[in-house]
Amino acid sequence: MVNLTIDKVQVNVEEGTTILEAAKEIGIEIPTLCYLKDVNQTGNCRICLVEVEGSQRLVTSCNTVVSDNMVINTHSERVRKARRINVELLLSNHEVTCTSCVRSGNCELQNLSNTLGIIDNIYEKKIVHKPWDMSFPLIRDNAKCISCLRCVQICNNIQNVGVWDTVNSGSKTSIGVYGNKNINDSHCVLCGQCLVHCPVGALRVRDDTEIFRDMIHDESKITIVEIAPAVRTAWGEDLGISPEVATVEKLITALRRMGVEYVFDTTFSADLTIMEEGKEFIQLLQEGDESKFPLYTSCCPAWVSFVKSNFPNSVKHLSTAKSPQQMFGTVIKEDVAKNLCIDRGSINVVSLMPCLAKKGEYELPTMKTDGDPDVDLVITTRELARMVKASFINPAVLEESHFDRIEGANIGQGTGA
Repeated sequence: MVNLTIDKVQVNVEEGTTILEAAKEIGIEIPTLCYLKDVNQTGNCRICLVEVEGSQRLVTSCNTVVSDNMVINTHSERVRKARRINVELLLSNHEVTCTSCVRSGNCELQNLSNTLGIIDNIYEKKIVHKPWDMSFPLIRDNAKCISCLRCVQICNNIQNVGVWDTVNSGSKTSIGVYGNKNINDSHCVLCGQCLVHCPVGALRVRDDTEIFRDMIHDESKITIVEIAPAVRTAWGEDLGISPEVATVEKLITALRRMGVEYVFDTTFSADLTIMEEGKEFIQLLQEGDESKFPLYTSCCPAWVSFVKSNFPNSVKHLSTAKSPQQMFGTVIKEDVAKNLCIDRGSINVVSLMPCLAKKGEYELPTMKTDGDPDVDLVITTRELARMVKASFINPAVLEESHFDRIEGANIGQGTGA
């Protein structure tokens, strides 16, 4: 065990503990922007600086291991000034457009700037814009990147995909696609983990809310929405509503208030997917060819892309069944269209899904019938929340309504999207 003092408080921790972890054990908060435990402890942001007696330089607490009798000051005047300067320098290279940024209110840099009371910045702005394919489901804005390396570490060491890397060198060092490739030429599987861990708005999901609105107001077509099981439990979170209040029945009412004609439950096609995968598995068992085992699910497009990119020899083990999202799109445009006595081209199918990968899935050439997409658009949970806010709908006071039903269907036993 190691004995040390942090802000005049005696603490006893195990060997190998960092200053940051030791401070947390006694309830002392040291701010960070780049730190992710066991994933990214590079000290790049220089926000977690602390003062150690006997050391001329301030040290980064996230990757400095404690030693016996160490005396640390986490909030001295010297530390406070250095921390403030480092945040101001980050802001000088950061395009501050908080009012139009999707991370506003949930941005670590914004929160830290407010906490430190930074109102005016004396440093000259040096914003570097880089081109990006805005049709790709994942959008990267280099002007907002703070080079924390979280995306690089998550993608390389946790997801094992390796899309992101540092590019150039010296003062021109920045983050980009590995090998300076176009994102479409990378092996990005759209898992979304880089986006989840980005502390700012440098990475975001492509916003398709205006396309959804245009579909709703297109009187020549019927707009039909399918809701994934995960969305029904999480949709109220960004609206500040508890799951007990934000019921799926209120979500259905909100969608109808926005102008959606029909709302269906994706659990119906989850049942279909389970049945198809089960049928496929039984067929493999009957054939008795062990080389064809195991059978992998094909429900998650990120997983399917990962297998195709990283384990091409295992592609043969993927189920041939479409995901519940795509199955439902097909059912709606074939069976529901017939029940409504309209052509499939007169229907817009919008899928409410929890993840980024679904945006890539519906755009695949293989997910079309005679050139017409089985699903016309995917809206994520966060996009849905923004649309509800923009429509000035208060879901908490809405009456509840129910899913439309497909004739002859007994649904709800499956899960998935």
